[in-house]
Formats: sequence, C-alpha cells, structure tokens
Amino acid sequence: MELANSSAIVTGGAGGLGEAVVRQLVDAGAYVVIADLSDEKGEKLAAELGDAVRYVRTDVLDDEAVGGAIAAAQELSTLRYAVTAHGGWGVAEKIVGKDGTPATLKGFTKTIDLYLTGTYNVLRLAAAAIATTEPDEDGARGAIVTTASIAAYEGQIGQSAYAAAKAGVAGLTIVAARDLSSVGVRVVCIAPGTMRTPIMESVGEEMIAKFGAAVPFPKRLGHPEEFGSLAVYALTNGYLNGETIRLDGGQRFGPR
Repeated sequence: MELANSSAIVTGGAGGLGEAVVRQLVDAGAYVVIADLSDEKGEKLAAELGDAVRYVRTDVLDDEAVGGAIAAAQELSTLRYAVTAHGGWGVAEKIVGKDGTPATLKGFTKTIDLYLTGTYNVLRLAAAAIATTEPDEDGARGAIVTTASIAAYEGQIGQSAYAAAKAGVAGLTIVAARDLSSVGVRVVCIAPGTMRTPIMESVGEEMIAKFGAAVPFPKRLGHPEEFGSLAVYALTNGYLNGETIRLDGGQRFGPR
C-alpha cells in the first residue's frame, strides 16, 4: 500500500523513536498525527514539518483522547496506518529487594498499563477506524506497527515490569494479526535493542560507549532513524504480517 496521501497516527511521536517515524512518514508523502503528551515538543515538531502534520495531545489510556487523534488523522486524509512508540516511564526494581522488601504492585501495574494496555487501546481503536476504509485489490486496508523491546525476551535484573509489558506486546502481535485479517489490517511489531534516544543521551558518552560495546555489530547504539525506516518498511510491505522483528545489532541482554 502507498503511504503517499494516506494518514497515520504515531503515539509517542514527539520524540525519540516516534519522532523518527513521523519524519520518515512525512518524507514518504503521508499525513501524520503526532499523538503525545509532550505539548512543547509535539507542537514544535508539527510546526517544523508543516501542514501535513498535526499535534494532538493524547493519553493512550483515554478512549476520548485516542478518538480525537483518530478524528484529526481522518480530517487530514484516509487513515490507514498507526505506529505505537509511546513510553518514557518505567520502574526498575527487583521482585524482592536486598532487604527482603517486595517490589511495589503500583510500579508493575503502571508499567503494564502504559506499554501494554496503552498499545492495545490504540491498536483496537485505530484498527476499527482503518476497517471502515475502502480496501485495495488484495483486500488490504492498512497496517499497524507496535513497539516491544528485546527485554521481552531477555529482561534484565530489575526489569520484571518492563519485560512483562513488552513480552505482552510481542505476544499480542500474531493474535492481533489473525483477529484483524478479516478486515484487511496487518500488524507488525518491532523489538528494538539499545537505541540512542534523547533519554539514552542523558546518561553521557562514557555510558553510551559502554552500552555500544555490548552490541556484536555494529558496536554502537541503534539510531532512531533505523527504527523509523523499519517501521515505514513494515507499514508498506503487504506480505509482512504477524511478526516481531528484532532491531538490535545481534545484541542479547545479559542479566545486568
């Protein structure tokens, strides 16, 4: 399917991986709604990219907010695509600490809500909207890309909540693809490794070099643009469906 003249929603599109997706979608001729909670960054990016882009403040756990992003995308053009790349929060704690204290349930549930429940909420609402569009000659109406993490497979110490949430996103992929096959909507998941996002930049060059040395090849962190190009490819390759793709330079997380 063609990106040009279609519209897309990108959750978390104001920065990091999401911003890279937004930029590449616009370069491909798509109209894009940046669905995020970072007002200043979202509005600045939308202003930079021009009339093809709108920023809509969106809480992925709020049906009305997600509906507003969908409506804005439909005003721009025919909504056929969505990418979930939201995040920015997590809890790092062992299930039982050194002092014998159990991890907080609130930290676990908040992480699951953001990464897994939020992804599912956008998936179901965006897919329902895409399902109302006219199909192409293959019966295809559109595609959705979700974001997991290689922590879904090799969660590190202290990552129980994050690993469980991302494993849920990865596990959702084939089921969602099967569910949505009847309406012509494909679902593909990307599981990135250690990416050089703005949050990662904050740890400093020494730590970035250390993290990069753990990657087999190339020995560096992934670029957000590499995530963006894979997401765009997944949206447009009509035979790619129900798959989770690792984007990690061959990295496998160790325990720490």
